[in-house]
Amino acid sequence: MAARNDITRITERIVERSRASREIYLERIEKAGREGPHRTELSCGNLAHGFAACGLSDKDALAGDAVPNLGIITAYNDMLSAHQPFEHFPDLIRAAARDAGGVAQVAGGVPAMCDGVTQGQPGMDLSLFSRDVIAMSAAVGLSHNMFDAAAFLGVCDKIVPGLVIAALTFGHLPAVFIPAGPMTSGLPNEEKVRIRQLYAEGKVGRAELLECESQSYHGPGTCTFYGTANSNQMLMEIMGFHLPGASFINPGTPLRDALTKEAAKRALAITALGNEYTPAGVMFDERSVVNGLVGLHATGGSTNHTLHLIAMARAAGIHLSWEDISELSDIVPLLARVYPNGPADVNHFHAAGGMGFLIGQLLAGGLLHDDVRTVWGEGMAAYASEPRLTEDGAVRREPAAAKSGDDKVLSTIDKPFQPNGGLKMLSGNLGKSVIKISAVKPERRVIEAPAKIFDSQKDLQDAFKAGHLDCDFVAVVRFQGPKAMGMPELHKLTPPLGVLQDRGHKVALVTDGRMSGASGKVPAAIHLTPEAVDGGPIARIREGDIIRLDATAGTLEVLVDHAEFDKRAPETADLTESSYGMGRELFANLRAAAGPADQGASVLY
Repeated sequence: MAARNDITRITERIVERSRASREIYLERIEKAGREGPHRTELSCGNLAHGFAACGLSDKDALAGDAVPNLGIITAYNDMLSAHQPFEHFPDLIRAAARDAGGVAQVAGGVPAMCDGVTQGQPGMDLSLFSRDVIAMSAAVGLSHNMFDAAAFLGVCDKIVPGLVIAALTFGHLPAVFIPAGPMTSGLPNEEKVRIRQLYAEGKVGRAELLECESQSYHGPGTCTFYGTANSNQMLMEIMGFHLPGASFINPGTPLRDALTKEAAKRALAITALGNEYTPAGVMFDERSVVNGLVGLHATGGSTNHTLHLIAMARAAGIHLSWEDISELSDIVPLLARVYPNGPADVNHFHAAGGMGFLIGQLLAGGLLHDDVRTVWGEGMAAYASEPRLTEDGAVRREPAAAKSGDDKVLSTIDKPFQPNGGLKMLSGNLGKSVIKISAVKPERRVIEAPAKIFDSQKDLQDAFKAGHLDCDFVAVVRFQGPKAMGMPELHKLTPPLGVLQDRGHKVALVTDGRMSGASGKVPAAIHLTPEAVDGGPIARIREGDIIRLDATAGTLEVLVDHAEFDKRAPETADLTESSYGMGRELFANLRAAAGPADQGASVLY
C-alpha cells in the first residue's frame, strides 16, 4: 500500500507541474482532430497526388471519408539487423488493412543509425540528435493529412523515442507501434565481455574479437542484450503503444507476422471513424509516463531513457524530472536480471514469462496505473497475458503464467532481486548526473579517489595502453555533452575500466557524455549537467582533485575547498576536429541549440 501511495503521489506531482502545458497541448490536438483528416475537403489535385500510385480499389476507397487510411512510418534499412525485418512489413500491413476494409500507405521513411556500428567513431556524434531528426522526418511524412491513424515501424536507440515524439506531435491520430523482435540467442554475453576485456589487454587479436562479436550479433533482429533498443520495446508495451505480448517475438516467425497483421487491423479500429477512437496524445498521459518508468526500473533498463522519456513527455506537454525518475527508482524493486544486469538475454527473459509475467507482478504489487488507455483498450490488465498462434493463423491470448519459468532471470514482487531499480540521480557541487547501479556490486557504489582528466575517450584508452592507469582513480571525461559533441556514447571506456576494476583498483567514471543501456559493473556518473562547454563545474576539476561518488547517498562531489573551487576558471577544449567529417558539420546548428541533459538534451523543446 505504501508503494501504491508513493506512485500516486509522484504522479500527482507531475500532473500538477504539467497542468498548464498539458492543457494547451490537449486543446491543440483536439482542434487538430476536428479539422482533419477529411480527404473530401482536400482539393481534387491534392487528393489525386495523394493516391496516384494506389491500385484502383484503394483509389475508390480514398475518394471519400468512409474508409480509414493507415499511414506507415518506417525505419527500414537492410544494413541494421534490428530494422532489416521491416522490409516486408508494409506488404503485411497493406493486406491486413484491406481485409479490415481500410487502406494503408507508406507515408514516409526515417533514418535509423546504429550506435553499435558507430561506437568510438565520428558518426556517433550524430546519434543523439538523430532522435530529433527522426521526429521531424516522421512529421514530414504525416503532414500530407491523408491519414486516420499511424503505424510506426522502429526498434532501436533513438528511433523509437523520435517516433514517439512525432506520434505525440500528431497526437490527434491513433498510433500503434509495431516491433520487429530480437534476433535469436548467440554467444553468451559473459563470454563476449571476457573476450572484449582480453582484447583490451592485448591478450587476443582482432580476428578473435571479430569472431566473438559476429557470434553475438549474428542475424536479423534486435541485439539481445538489454540496452536501449530492448528497453524501448518494453516501454512501448507497458505504456500501451504495442499490442499485448508483441515486444519480444523473434522476426521471421508465424506469430511475429500474425501480430503485425493484428496491429494493422487494431490501428484501423481505433480511428475517429469508429467507436473506439484512441488519439495517441490523449492515451499517453502522466500515468502512462509513470508506468513506463516503473517498467524501466523493474527491469534495470537503459540510462538513455533519462533523456528520452523527458523529451517524449515534453512532446505531450508533460514535465518530467530526474528527481521523479530517481524517486520512483527508490520504490520500484528490480524483478529482471537481463544482461548487463545478469547473464541472460531478452530471449531468456521472454521464455521465463516476459512482459506478461512482469506486468502481472507489477499490477499485483500496486506499482502500475491500471486505469490507463492503451491501443488495446482500457486498462493494463489485458497486458498480463501471452500471445499464442491458433491453427488458423490468428492470435489468441492466455493469462500470463503465475510462476516464473526461470527465477534467476525473472522474479516475483515478493522476492525481488533488489529492493530498488538502481537508476539514481546524483547531485552535488559538480551538478546533476544519473547513474545505473543495478549491475554494480554494493561494495563499489562508493568511490573516493583522485581525478584523472581526459577530453576524449581515445585519450583514456591511450593512457590505459601505456600502463598509466594501474591505480585508484576517477576518470573525468569531459567536453562530451550535447552542445560540445552531440553527447556520444562512450562504450569504448567499458573494457579498460572493467579490466582495471578486476585488477582490484577502485575506479569510476564521471562524464557529461553517455554510456547508454549497456552501463555495467563500473560506477559511472553520466549525463553530468551543466556540461563542460557551458562552463560547468566539470570543467573546473583539476588532475589529482579528490572526487567522491556515493551512489548510496546520491551525491557527487569534488572534495576541494569551496572558495578555491569557485575561483577556478573553467578550462576549455579545442573541438574543431570534432565539428566536421561524417556529416557533423551539418549538425552544428543542432549542437548550438541543444538543451541540457536533464531537460532531454533536445533541440525541439
